[in-house]
Amino acid sequence: MIWTIISNTACTATKFTTSPKFPAILIFGDSTVDDGNNNYIRTLFKSNHRPYGRDFPDHIPTGRFSNGKLVSDFIASVLRIKETIVPPFLDPNLSDEELCTGVSFASAGSGYDNLTTVATGAISMFKQIEYFKKYLVRLKGIVGEADAKKIVNGALYLLSAGTNDFIFNFYDLPRRRLQFNISGYHEFLQNRIQIFIEDLYNLGCRKMCIAGLPPIGCLPIQMTARFENRRDRKCLEEENLDAENYNQKLVKLLPQVQAYLPGSKLVYADVYEPLIHMINHPEKYGLVETKRGCCGTGLIEVGPLCNAIIPICKKSSEYLFWDSAHPSETANQYVSQYIEKESLPKLL
Repeated sequence: MIWTIISNTACTATKFTTSPKFPAILIFGDSTVDDGNNNYIRTLFKSNHRPYGRDFPDHIPTGRFSNGKLVSDFIASVLRIKETIVPPFLDPNLSDEELCTGVSFASAGSGYDNLTTVATGAISMFKQIEYFKKYLVRLKGIVGEADAKKIVNGALYLLSAGTNDFIFNFYDLPRRRLQFNISGYHEFLQNRIQIFIEDLYNLGCRKMCIAGLPPIGCLPIQMTARFENRRDRKCLEEENLDAENYNQKLVKLLPQVQAYLPGSKLVYADVYEPLIHMINHPEKYGLVETKRGCCGTGLIEVGPLCNAIIPICKKSSEYLFWDSAHPSETANQYVSQYIEKESLPKLL
């Protein structure tokens, strides 16, 4: 869980300080930013078991879908926001001191399309907002309405979702194909994003960093679905092109939404470019494998299939992917550095 210590009287016991740029970080999304919330719900999309967390501090499988830290962990660190391993927000035993912090509401398997969570059992993006509302009520009770407003207005909001929507509803389980062509589905999802941003804005959120799609066609699990022969494996250009077109539309949408939400700052976080650059130029990053994950065969293993009884690679730092769907800590670190340089300064 990523927690941010807020400077107020309720939190004076802590020795940690917050970033001078953002008093808190609050996170919504899917497995790319879920640091353990799925441990507390009924879903197969869990990673609170080995070998997940192999390279995390103390080698703990926290529920992060990685061998180590996520992009959001690295961003919190560079902002000097303290990370601690504590029960997630779903735990009713959280203390007031813990609740005067920022929280990740993300859930692996989530997406902007409600059909996605029907398939995965994850916490939907809009349900995450309902949890955020409950958080606000308790925050106001701890620090008072005026200080709570300052925290919420000044916080950094990270939104990272969308990949599951395409995989579960358009590519692998093509339920939405009966309703939309690819362009129509882009429009449908980005309308959902627009509503999500508006909902957050109406709750006081102002500084939002919205991630686009990765090169979906380069995910090992997507290549496995298309290529029977391992030697023939290559990125699926059609799916990558879909992702690029989606991202271009999102880049155009965000300033339009910002224009009618006074005081808001909405910036696009490009995850496609750093990942595709690592795929095309692995030697520049010390990578030797970009077509399969470190866990098991790296072709299909994810969640419960990536477990303690299957073999794993020796050097996960040489792999772009940890399992068949999620980047390794090495990849996450480079993506975070890209976002820190290209996106976050635009929010200041």
